[in-house]
Amino acid sequence: MNAKLSILFYAKRAKTTSDGLVPIYIRVTVDGERIELSTKRYTHPDKWSIEGSCMKGTTIEARSINSHLDALKAKVYEYQQQLIREDEPVNAENMRNKILGIEKRKHMLVPIFQQHNDEIKALIGKDYAAATLVRYETSLKHTVDFMKWKYKISDIDIRKIDHEFITSYEFYLKSVCKCCQNTTSKYIKNFGKIIRICLANGWIVKNPFINYKSKMVEVERPFLSQEEIETMFNKVFVSDRLNQVKDIFLFSCFTGLAYSDVKKLSRKNIGIEVDGDRWIFINRTKTDTRSNIPLLPIAMAILEKYEDHPQVVNQEKLLPILSNQKMNSYLKEIADACGITKELTFHIARHTFATTVTLSNGVPIESVSKMLGHKNLKTTQHYAKILDLKVSNDMQILKEKLSGNNLLKINKSVG
Repeated sequence: MNAKLSILFYAKRAKTTSDGLVPIYIRVTVDGERIELSTKRYTHPDKWSIEGSCMKGTTIEARSINSHLDALKAKVYEYQQQLIREDEPVNAENMRNKILGIEKRKHMLVPIFQQHNDEIKALIGKDYAAATLVRYETSLKHTVDFMKWKYKISDIDIRKIDHEFITSYEFYLKSVCKCCQNTTSKYIKNFGKIIRICLANGWIVKNPFINYKSKMVEVERPFLSQEEIETMFNKVFVSDRLNQVKDIFLFSCFTGLAYSDVKKLSRKNIGIEVDGDRWIFINRTKTDTRSNIPLLPIAMAILEKYEDHPQVVNQEKLLPILSNQKMNSYLKEIADACGITKELTFHIARHTFATTVTLSNGVPIESVSKMLGHKNLKTTQHYAKILDLKVSNDMQILKEKLSGNNLLKINKSVG
């Protein structure tokens, strides 16, 4: 809605000079809020027309001052149009700054983005994981590279970011950076957080994302079948290192822990629950969400196997885990040796826990979600959607229950 604006010139008698002149003031009212400023012009009180809001007569002095006032009035209306064109609110503060020639401080995208990243860096280990910082640093780099590619600039006033900027950024990520749909959506989502910061601070008024829609494409999450787990479990390698990687991978298959969580696992994370069994109690590195996981016999046996390993003893950890890169490299060798054609990575162990180990064996999805440390049940439901075998088994049980119910039997003679 357009702001209601009115302009009035008046002689301010309270500030009469020693030679009997009064200053002429301009009063600009924007939606009921007043701005009163001097026009730098003076007149004798008797020569001022209160009704006409101007000087009386046609003298050279009167024509000169009235011409100045008309020009000033026209400027005020032009300032109003400028604010509208700049997508700035037409309010008393902005109008005052325009009249006085005070430029509103520009807020540039890169410093705001960088400050956000610096704050995350300072809170790593408290509110954020190191991987979160890496994600936002990469997002900032992509954003800067995009601006150079599209606009030949290294930074931009955030007020100039519009729908076209975002859609062009999306195109750049997909075409130039070769990002898939989901990766593109994640980078756009990171950028969206910076825009929300700008909105919250009042640096921009209109949200450029308001007509933008981006969706994640659901991807199939690979996992090991029961047969593949058994094949790997029974496989004995000549290399101690391969046996070690295999054991730690299987430990994750039976606990659902991600690599970063297995790596930091220590004795303080093991406790006795009310049922008398040993459990893992840990806050997930990625989300800081609590995960409480009962230790299954296989997982417990793996922990006991490595309790005297030098790396475990010296580093006060529970397992002698290698770097994620080395683990994944060795897992490819293990997959080849076991005849597993899936591209094996450590994270597949977490998917295997969610599907083959728990959901396929009738563990309720709510319990699986809690053990995985998911904040939203929808995240866990991604695993449940791919378990056609589980659906088949559940329906078979239902068929057996219904087979003895005479009310549900179809009378073939009817019809």
